[in-house]
Amino acid sequence: MTDTPPSTDNSAGNLAIRQALAGLPKEFQGFDQIFEERIRPALLAREEERIKVTKRAILMRWIAGGVIAAGLAIAFLSQMLWIAIVAGFVGIILFAGGEHGVSQLAKEAKGLIVVPIAEQFGLNFTSEPGPVESIYRHKEVGVVPGWDRSKYEDYITGVRREVNFELFEAHLEEKRTTTDSKGRTRTTWVTVFKGQCLRLDFHKTFYGRTLVTRDAGFFNRFGGGKGMQRAGLEDPTFEKIFEVYTTDQVESRYLLTPDVMQKLVDLEQVFKGGKLKACFDGGEVLITVQGGNLFEPGSMFKPLDSADRVRELLEDFNAVFNIIDVITAGRIRVEQNHS
Repeated sequence: MTDTPPSTDNSAGNLAIRQALAGLPKEFQGFDQIFEERIRPALLAREEERIKVTKRAILMRWIAGGVIAAGLAIAFLSQMLWIAIVAGFVGIILFAGGEHGVSQLAKEAKGLIVVPIAEQFGLNFTSEPGPVESIYRHKEVGVVPGWDRSKYEDYITGVRREVNFELFEAHLEEKRTTTDSKGRTRTTWVTVFKGQCLRLDFHKTFYGRTLVTRDAGFFNRFGGGKGMQRAGLEDPTFEKIFEVYTTDQVESRYLLTPDVMQKLVDLEQVFKGGKLKACFDGGEVLITVQGGNLFEPGSMFKPLDSADRVRELLEDFNAVFNIIDVITAGRIRVEQNHS
């Protein structure tokens, strides 16, 4: 693989970033200047390192593949399986060693791109936040299952349309112990949730509780919890996608308009995940999407100052802003209906 050197032509660079940002909402205008003044210089300063680590990664991939292939051939000819096993372990170690530098650079590049974007919107970003307390609220309303071990990444907090919000990636695991016929126990860690968690705080209590889940077929009969009934949606298209349970039929219809439901579908697509769940409870909306990985800098095997990196990250932010905006509009409709 050959690396394309970054362009030194400022006019070409400006055109590229403007083209990459085309079609985004008006509030994203001006990011071409931020890219040129803050993001691009920082990325170019790490370009030489990118070329170095990616070349090493490619080399180690070839070496690892060669070691494994040679081990398999020798094992086949000599009928000694252990040679193939050893070669496999050595190959994995060599491969991982080559990828380590790429992974580290990707983490650094993420910070160089995401932090300036977050700051422009008045948001806070922490790549490794440690424990996030609001995950227990997600568990309480039933949008994530219970767990024994957890890890969190990419924690973003801020205010949008006077709504406090936080977004983070959670990896939740459950400890499971099994015993075989000889009494030997085996402990394994099983992933029960891995994806994005979004919490919106409206500072005003909803009149009821509404739970949105993906259509679960046979399991729909178990409902959404004590005191909740199945809600009818305005659009039959979304009734085929989601199951909604509520304690307040009127409020649920004001909250879950076709526009809101479409934004929930869009959120899954942008988040590159699925199995969305959402709960309107108290003064909060809690949303989870399994799978997907937001705010990633993209492939390290292309120039760091590629404008496409910023475009992808801005689309992530835009998806979050969209869902906040449409739910806020629904909250306003509820207030107007009760006034």
